[in-house]
Amino acid sequence: MPALNAIRNRYPGAMITWLVEEAAADFVVGHQALDRVIISKRKKWIKGIFSQAYLKNLRELFSFLKELRDTQYDLIINFQTLFKSGILAALAKGKRKAGYGRGMEHMEYSYIFLNERIRPVNMNNHAILRSLMLIESLGIKTKEIKYNLPVFSTDRIKAGELLQASGIRGSEPVIAINPVAKWKTKLWYNDNFAELADRLSIKYGAKIIFTGSKDDISVIEDIISRMHTKAASLAGKTTLKILAAIFEMVDLVVSTDTGPMHVAAATETPVVAIFGPTAPWRTGPFGSIHKIVRADVECSPCFKRKCSSMECMRKISVNQVMESIFI
Repeated sequence: MPALNAIRNRYPGAMITWLVEEAAADFVVGHQALDRVIISKRKKWIKGIFSQAYLKNLRELFSFLKELRDTQYDLIINFQTLFKSGILAALAKGKRKAGYGRGMEHMEYSYIFLNERIRPVNMNNHAILRSLMLIESLGIKTKEIKYNLPVFSTDRIKAGELLQASGIRGSEPVIAINPVAKWKTKLWYNDNFAELADRLSIKYGAKIIFTGSKDDISVIEDIISRMHTKAASLAGKTTLKILAAIFEMVDLVVSTDTGPMHVAAATETPVVAIFGPTAPWRTGPFGSIHKIVRADVECSPCFKRKCSSMECMRKISVNQVMESIFI
């Protein structure tokens, strides 16, 4: 989004389209810098190949491809270095197809679909900075990092209603905990989250809410069942925009390394992020108000989705997280 805003500032009269996968589409639709959003339902279509609704999925896929190719773009920028994004860039019509060239760590073969390959940069630059460095190579410069999240009054009203229904009505501090991540290696222990929530509630007199998707409900219910103080779960009750509105309203967010962590950081609410197998200097919450909690182990970051020891997460104590929290 900072790159998007920079592009809009450089080309105020341009028609700008964002191609996004379905899971993140809610967070993109309605952004003031965009004219159009094209949504890829790739996972649904792949899953639907062998379902009874395969004809419907095929029609949706062909409709998507038609939409993807209905415009001749002057410039297509592939911010990802993924093979799947490269294929879509190849399918779209464009005079210039730009992105990072060969040589970046963890890169797939997206560069083979480009006719304008930008010299690779060090992956240890934060992801936001890598995006800005890419567009700077295309003559689009920015002096500030702005998100301008597309969160509307309706989202904030719904967020307020959810918080009120969770018993949050007064002036007490509110802390949101987002405990789940897609990688097993990024998960902290449920007992630890329960103890952390209890201690935050007692030390700061804080109201605790847990956030997550509908798939996280059972994990969050288990955490709350281990607590001695009260907490509320909003798992499965929010869209991405309502989640952002909730994060705007709380005093602090504690999170594993996952998408909602970045949502919270983009709202400029302080984040305490618990990191294990990944590198916070690459993909941590961006900004000086946020804090990272890590264990001092030699093997981290390893970027592995599977690990027998989980040492990098196991060695993070509740005390260590508490020492990073000030509200």
